[in-house]
Amino acid sequence: MLIVAVALSFISILALGLIFYKLNSLQKSPHQDKDQQLNQQLEGIRNQVTLQMGQMNEQITKLYSDNQNILQKVNSDLTQTLQNVDKNVNSRLDNAAKVISDVHRKLGEVHQATEQVKELSRDISSLQEILRSPKIRGGMGELFLSDLLSQVLPPSRYQEQYRFKSREAVDAVIILKDLLIPIDSKFPLENFRKIIEVSSDTERLNAKKSFARDVKKHINDIKKKYILPDEGTADFALMYIPAENVYYEIIVKDENLDEDKSVFKFAMENKIFPVSPNSFYGYLQTILFGLRGMQIEEQAQEILRNISRLQVDFSKVLEDFIKMGTHLKNLTAAYDSTEKKIEKFETKIISLEEKQDPLKLGV
Repeated sequence: MLIVAVALSFISILALGLIFYKLNSLQKSPHQDKDQQLNQQLEGIRNQVTLQMGQMNEQITKLYSDNQNILQKVNSDLTQTLQNVDKNVNSRLDNAAKVISDVHRKLGEVHQATEQVKELSRDISSLQEILRSPKIRGGMGELFLSDLLSQVLPPSRYQEQYRFKSREAVDAVIILKDLLIPIDSKFPLENFRKIIEVSSDTERLNAKKSFARDVKKHINDIKKKYILPDEGTADFALMYIPAENVYYEIIVKDENLDEDKSVFKFAMENKIFPVSPNSFYGYLQTILFGLRGMQIEEQAQEILRNISRLQVDFSKVLEDFIKMGTHLKNLTAAYDSTEKKIEKFETKIISLEEKQDPLKLGV
């Protein structure tokens, strides 16, 4: 708009200059035809001014149109840029809000997990205090054993607290036909805890030796009390250890500890098989497959017995059928013989009747 105003001012000044120039020229010319020349000059000036004004107007219009297009493009670009900036800002604000929300949520989860860890630590401390009592440890081991047995075996295939003639009671037995497999739960935790708590290698070695002697004593007790073939048990037994880390110390590490035999070798020689919750589950699955095989065998034997009974019954039916056939054959022969006799008898009667007819005529 400023350019248009400057252009109009320039045109006005130019037109006034031309008018003054022509008037000055007229004053210097002769007086004849003064009015006519003045009119002609004014008309020429008017035409020139009109022409120049038209040209300038076109240029100004074009310039204005170009300026408008430029302004519109600048405005459009600026608007688009502002929209993009606004969109990017909003997107970043949304992302920032999401990040902040996730951070708050994760902080809440961390806080909750921290509280759970604290609670678990308190529970573990309480459990450790509880497990200091050997009687309670034994009860927990029996509970874990009972739960695992109930998950895998049918109730008819195991019995808890099975009592022998000596009045000794084993924690459980697995029943395989007429064979019993004793299972006793042992939780040798006291000496095992010492292995973890001591700091020096010498103390740890002594604690391991005490732990090994403790486990070997349990193995001897199980062998003496519960392996009783005269009372229907197998010649081996299972020692259930309800803690995987204790089982690892006994079986997986299998250290001699400067003694004649390691715990595992001692257990194998006495036919006592230590099992943990994980390994015992595998034992039970194998036993379960064996029980199913025994059940299939028993069912097959029952089917064979039924088939044998059916064969006997069929033989009796066949014998009766043969007898009935023989009787039917005899009846058929008797029927045929009787039929022939009747036919002969009928023939004789007819012959006698024929002989009687002439006698009647003669009378």
